[in-house]
Amino acid sequence: MAAVLNEPFDLGEAIRLLEAAPTTLRALLEELPETWLDFQEEPEAWSPRTVMVHFIHNERTNWMTRARVILSDAEDRKFPPFRQLPEEAEFDSASVSQLLTQFADLRAQNLSALRGFNLTQGDYDREAEHPVLGTVNLRQLLATWAVHDLNHLHQIAKTLAKRYRESVGPWRPNLAILDL
Repeated sequence: MAAVLNEPFDLGEAIRLLEAAPTTLRALLEELPETWLDFQEEPEAWSPRTVMVHFIHNERTNWMTRARVILSDAEDRKFPPFRQLPEEAEFDSASVSQLLTQFADLRAQNLSALRGFNLTQGDYDREAEHPVLGTVNLRQLLATWAVHDLNHLHQIAKTLAKRYRESVGPWRPNLAILDL
């Protein structure tokens, strides 16, 4: 059977993806040496550790904050400004194990809160104003949350692969991830 693009949003499916991210990240990153966790494929690129900090920051200040704005009864529903990363010193001393645990705990709390909304079909169409994108609805926010996880899991895998870019020798043409 051929895959169908643009499947309708399904909260249960999105939650399953969101639940998988902490376990996936732990399996991928927990036992890696610091050199792998801090590797940047380019000077301005994010390392796997930076992506973990970004995940935690989003769990604290982005997804559920925005969902609550959309679901509020306020007349003027606008998202507060958002930074991609917290203040630099906030996570400097945290081990990857601590970051993974913090992310897993925050994700579990947020998914519990999301389930507690007991959303109706009408709730998915509720809207708020994004400071850059304009009007967005809850369905789009929740779908973006799930895809955001997949995007950053891909980013981490790509970064880790590039650590061995030259080491793979003649197999490099067969490893498309090294050219992304």
